Amino acid sequence: MNSEFPINTTGRPIAYVRPIKASDLPEEIRDQLPGVTDLYAIHHEEGERLALVTDRTMAFVMARQNDMEPVSVH
Repeated sequence: MNSEFPINTTGRPIAYVRPIKASDLPEEIRDQLPGVTDLYAIHHEEGERLALVTDRTMAFVMARQNDMEPVSVH
């Protein structure tokens, strides 16, 4: 039996939050992050990177403040 299960019941766009290494970023961005090794990227549903933050909680707060529903991506 197949039945549909709604994944996003809020009606807001999904924001994907994933951990990234600063070393994976372009040099011009790394230069602005002295001492930072780990970051969190916030991505739009279609994959476009919207923001970088240094704290996972801040990533979720930022997504919600912009009327998006944050979900973790591993």
